[in-house]
Amino acid sequence: MDNPDNGAQSAVSAQDSARRFKIGFVPKVGDLPYFNVAKEGAQEAAWDLNAELVYEGPASADAGEQIEVIRDLMACKVDVIAVSANDPEKLVPVLLEAKRQGIRIITWDADTEAEAREFFVNMVDPETLGRHLIDTLALSMGERGDFAILTASPSAANMTEWLKWMKAQQKEFYPNMKLLEVVPNDDDPDKAYKEAKALLKKYPHLRGIVGASSVGPPAAAQAVKEAGLAGTVSVVGLSTPELMRSYLKDGSAQTATLWSPKKLGYLTVVLARNLLLGRMPYDDQAIVNVGNIRVDGDTVIMGEPLDFNKDNVDQYDF
Repeated sequence: MDNPDNGAQSAVSAQDSARRFKIGFVPKVGDLPYFNVAKEGAQEAAWDLNAELVYEGPASADAGEQIEVIRDLMACKVDVIAVSANDPEKLVPVLLEAKRQGIRIITWDADTEAEAREFFVNMVDPETLGRHLIDTLALSMGERGDFAILTASPSAANMTEWLKWMKAQQKEFYPNMKLLEVVPNDDDPDKAYKEAKALLKKYPHLRGIVGASSVGPPAAAQAVKEAGLAGTVSVVGLSTPELMRSYLKDGSAQTATLWSPKKLGYLTVVLARNLLLGRMPYDDQAIVNVGNIRVDGDTVIMGEPLDFNKDNVDQYDF
């Protein structure tokens, strides 16, 4: 994907700025802290690029609701739709319909089938992330004991890919650790909390919980804290510093891992507008306010996972 463009600022010229593109930006769920921060970055990019951002998300992590959101954006006649897909297959027909109407389609955060979009903006390499999550758990568990995984929607492409590599890392490198159960929470904080409490009750000898979506680790940490098991049951996983700060500090959780969702939102909008200008992303491209990206086929990779713990969590404000 060769391209001479260097990011947000060079995407704007006097001629280009005459056209104000309308960019549809769709999260998995409309009102979660993680996606709200991504929205902030997307809006900043839209302001920087003189584009109009139309942010709309479903009330729950449901593919049917997300399809209706996409139809709303089609009716709004957006120029491009960037979607974090709740289901990689169920969204394909409506996205193909949007493409037939001349709307450009990209995915971010969670992918669809390749036929439905032009490229996928990924946070990190899925193998790197999946293996890394198990490494952080193993470190806090002393590489032995039973553990469980709290995931989001079981059909989301990013969840299934991360889970595959989490299982592979455990089998290859941590034979004294045993995965007991994988429990979906549908990106619902209340459901995640109830499932975490149920895991602690069901498995008295549980030593660790990995949360593979932003609501999982804080829910698990709260359940561990209330059960008086801080330091006995390790909690790690994907979440924001803001959601995990108190739990990291009081020992109810050991490590939170993420990337900057704000940068991800910013990057997605920059690449969406570049696409409308005929500029595809390319490997080692420098994106203003983001950094250098990687491109592997039709997938853009923003960067590497970042760990937060009790010692460094106050350095981050998202």
